Amino acid sequence: MNESGTGITATPVEERLRAALAARADSVGPADLRPLRPPAGAVRSRRVLVRRVVAGVLVLAAAAVLVFFSVRGGPPAPRPAEPARSPHPPTGTPSPVPSPVSPSTARPSPSAPQR
Repeated sequence: MNESGTGITATPVEERLRAALAARADSVGPADLRPLRPPAGAVRSRRVLVRRVVAGVLVLAAAAVLVFFSVRGGPPAPRPAEPARSPHPPTGTPSPVPSPVSPSTARPSPSAPQR
């Protein structure tokens, strides 16, 4: 087995790369590293403040939209349809009872016997 434990032999290029990386890792010591510092609190609180302000503005905008649409009353209701009309103008009102025939305009039928 090789160093990685996979059982596959490394090529010469891989061996050279591993040797170079190991040499570089051994050359770095604690003096070369910068000291640890806790994260700055001001940056974190500023982000929280910005998030809260943005959330507040969005809530106010949503409330303003709700008030605007509730006061406005929404879109106007459609007007009801008018009753249907005849496509032709009315010519007169038909009467249910026929008008009586006047005697002066009535002619006797030719087949009736005359007396």
